[in-house]
Amino acid sequence: MHTGSMRQAVAKVQDQLAEDLTGPFDAFLPKPVVESVIQKVGYRFREKIFTPFVIIWAFLGQVLDPDPSCRRALARIQAYRVQRGLPAVSTNTGGYCRARGRLPERLLELLFQHLGGELARNVPSQALWHGRRVKIVDGSSVSMPDTEDNRKEYPLASGQKPGCGFPVAALVGVFCLATGAALDLVLGSWRCHDLNLFSRLRLAFKAGDIALADRGFCSFAEMALLKARGADSVIRLHQRRKTDFRRGRVLGRKDHIVSWSRPAQRPHVVSEADYQRLPETLTVREVQYRVETKGFRPQEVTLATTLLDAEVYVSEDLAELYFRRWDIELDFRYLKTRMQMDVLRGQTPAMVRKEIYCHLLAYNLVRSIIWQTATCQGVSLSRISVTGTIQHVLSLRDIKGWGHQDQRGFLYARLLDLIAGQTVPYRPGRVEPRVVKRRPKPHKLMTRPRNELRAALGA
Repeated sequence: MHTGSMRQAVAKVQDQLAEDLTGPFDAFLPKPVVESVIQKVGYRFREKIFTPFVIIWAFLGQVLDPDPSCRRALARIQAYRVQRGLPAVSTNTGGYCRARGRLPERLLELLFQHLGGELARNVPSQALWHGRRVKIVDGSSVSMPDTEDNRKEYPLASGQKPGCGFPVAALVGVFCLATGAALDLVLGSWRCHDLNLFSRLRLAFKAGDIALADRGFCSFAEMALLKARGADSVIRLHQRRKTDFRRGRVLGRKDHIVSWSRPAQRPHVVSEADYQRLPETLTVREVQYRVETKGFRPQEVTLATTLLDAEVYVSEDLAELYFRRWDIELDFRYLKTRMQMDVLRGQTPAMVRKEIYCHLLAYNLVRSIIWQTATCQGVSLSRISVTGTIQHVLSLRDIKGWGHQDQRGFLYARLLDLIAGQTVPYRPGRVEPRVVKRRPKPHKLMTRPRNELRAALGA
């Protein structure tokens, strides 16, 4: 066989290998989309064993698999190469890890943003809230290995002794209410206020969008700047801002419109450029309602919103919408608990960010399958189990038929049937005690660096 023919044959087998690794996700993130993003970020590579397509899909397998080790990812690549008749590669994970380290951060970031944006755009108007897209905002945090590089960019918590803790990164994310997809996310030091990070996410909001957030994001500046972009806000009123429903234009019981004034001094969480863009006043509607939960004292919740039309956006609808803000807490729980993003493995800040973007990409792929299951099978989106979906995907992904076009449709239909058949119970307003039954081990906490403790043991 000529050298050119040999290269074409090897390239074809490599493409089939990448198709096998994609499994049921190929319909949502096909190779042309990945190629276009690779060109956009200007990433150049040589066609070798670990191509970007193989690395991306092996990396995705790591964040979905209960065993996230590089050894497990390499074992999957080895198995697919054996199936395709290719020679096995070295069992040393160094080559795979170096290839993964060469992937640009921006590549994984753009891929998850593209997938989340496509999923949100395909939502029909009848599935939107009052015909408008609602995007939920919230903050969280993740920890990472205690390396020198990680400590420089993501310092240890205040008062933490060196060598006894782990660097922590703060996150603020934007999720789609209708689909649960992750749309955008920024990282920073734990010392950064959520509002500082959120200021970098305003571009995620377009004209007609609605931002839904808790009281930590209740800010004159952010609500005004979102309004300038044509987006509205529904945010719980901050506890320091007091309201008097006898003032302003009364719309109903515990429902009025008032005018907020721009802060006389620039808050430290607002940049000078943003502060100069703020209007002198902002018209805000304040709505208060009562929440009664079994086992808890009744609670008064006050919302601040720029949705001023009380006939279109009645107070009951606003209360129901804010109740759904809890969805983002569940989304972060899936990412951090089920997909193991809570404790990352990257030894450098760049690798930490790649891990987070890869988790979000894998999460959006799972959400895409859930959305298609709900659409095709007629099942409520909230009744489909995220954990069950991941389990079925992992159980079927290694079937060789995914690489054959004639079998792919049959396998995918069976996958949707399995996911639709495993629904979670409908339990609105469920209350569970926040307690732990299993007792921790009676080991002492680390209060000194490990090298000092080792020296003490050897003394």
